Amino acid sequence: MVKIRLKKFGSKKRPYYRIVVQDVRSPRDGTTIEEIGVYHPIEAEDKQISFKEDRAKYWIGVGAQPTDTVKQLFNKKGLTL
Repeated sequence: MVKIRLKKFGSKKRPYYRIVVQDVRSPRDGTTIEEIGVYHPIEAEDKQISFKEDRAKYWIGVGAQPTDTVKQLFNKKGLTL
């Protein structure tokens, strides 16, 4: 099974995440199938989330399940699932 989830980067107290498509069995920071966006939780509100909407729709269309956090991020940017 494939999931759309967050992959953590950054340093202590300066988190930075990539929105990635990964196999469920892979560890959080393991190998990815595709990187489709980024999430900066400490940036200004309008610069926090950016992702490739067409690729997200494609992966959801072929059966990838977004995690709860990623669903919230997509809804925040206006992508309905």
